[in-house]
Amino acid sequence: MLLKFKFKNYKSFKNEVCLDLTATKITEFSDRNIKVGNIKVLPVASIFGANASGKSNVMEALRFMVSYVLMSLNFAGSQINPELQNRIIKPTPFLFDLKSRNEGSMFEMYFALNNDDTEKIYQYGFIFNNNVIEEEWLYYKAKTSREEFKNIFYRSKEENDFSGLEKDKVKNIKVSMQKETLVLTLGAKLKETLLGNIYSWFAGIIDLNLGNDKEEYWISQGGGLSRLMLERKMQEAAVKFLSSFDDSIKGMEAKEKEINPIMKQKIIEVNFHHQMNDSDKKIGLPLLLESAGTRKMFTLFPYLNNVIHNGQVLFIDELNSRLHPLLLRTIVQMFLNKDINKHNAQLVFTSHDVWQLKSDIMRRDEIWFTEKNEEGISNLYSLSDFVGDDGEKIRKDEDYQKNYLLGKYGAIPVLKGFEGVFD
Repeated sequence: MLLKFKFKNYKSFKNEVCLDLTATKITEFSDRNIKVGNIKVLPVASIFGANASGKSNVMEALRFMVSYVLMSLNFAGSQINPELQNRIIKPTPFLFDLKSRNEGSMFEMYFALNNDDTEKIYQYGFIFNNNVIEEEWLYYKAKTSREEFKNIFYRSKEENDFSGLEKDKVKNIKVSMQKETLVLTLGAKLKETLLGNIYSWFAGIIDLNLGNDKEEYWISQGGGLSRLMLERKMQEAAVKFLSSFDDSIKGMEAKEKEINPIMKQKIIEVNFHHQMNDSDKKIGLPLLLESAGTRKMFTLFPYLNNVIHNGQVLFIDELNSRLHPLLLRTIVQMFLNKDINKHNAQLVFTSHDVWQLKSDIMRRDEIWFTEKNEEGISNLYSLSDFVGDDGEKIRKDEDYQKNYLLGKYGAIPVLKGFEGVFD
């Protein structure tokens, strides 16, 4: 379970920011909070803001951290896999001042492992600069502890402290460690138990960009989790899911076809069954002929199914892309409903759909905004922390949607009009 995600000096975010999924002391919808030790955690976080304000950069920072945890062994020494080199995005620091350009980018998460009865809280992070890990750390705190976090390991150019790791694994970690490689990744490879469990937790994080047509096409052709759709049980579940908003869908089939030379795996061909109007027969309609909304929901289904059943974390950039606001709301409410979300899955998403800014849906600490100042520096802040011009915090009975569009919370486009543009 994710508690916090912090990062610094990444793209438009010069200063450290924190996406905090721990619940504040506000009272609305307190029954849906998830308890981890003595901490209450939220199932949903939503991020709103103007175009180019930094919403997607939050997601890209997360994507880089997770990707590097999973693949840092491939970047060790000179044996760099060119294909992986192209797939991973190297962190770009804040470029608009000389100091930041030459400093490292920091990434850090606070989390609890799934199915861990001890409910320990872990703090893991690293600083990446010029293809080198400048610092890396892993600390923990007992579930009821109010004390500071305790060391599991810390590494830097000057110091290595692995006192919290299994002693029989430390020697191999020291011998094998390279400046590009994360201790977390290496330790998991060497079967250090705790590091292996933490690596698996990171591997369970899923991030999608629904505004990226290439990513949607890749998934629809058999990339990612879409290969699960070859299973009959998944097909039946997908039909039930899709027919909940499109009752013309009566069935589906999925099968493998020829190998895609770019993806280097077999393409999945999907056909949906629709009832004919003038007979009892059904007609098969290829996925590409379905509506954009149906294709989007089909793309989403295996990921939603996976995180809901396994209690994982799902990050989605531009969740509103090609989805009716009611569909978007239904997806969000799925994570808020404990009868559906039985394993405490979490959803973090960005959106331009301000219809979701409703006090009858979202808690104030589940609503976040990004805003960029005149120096090109983005900031990330929660509605629960926002203080208005009158010095007062936002009340739970306010019209969030109306006040946001009026500019009361910031994070909206500065509209200057198009006069003179087309002269």
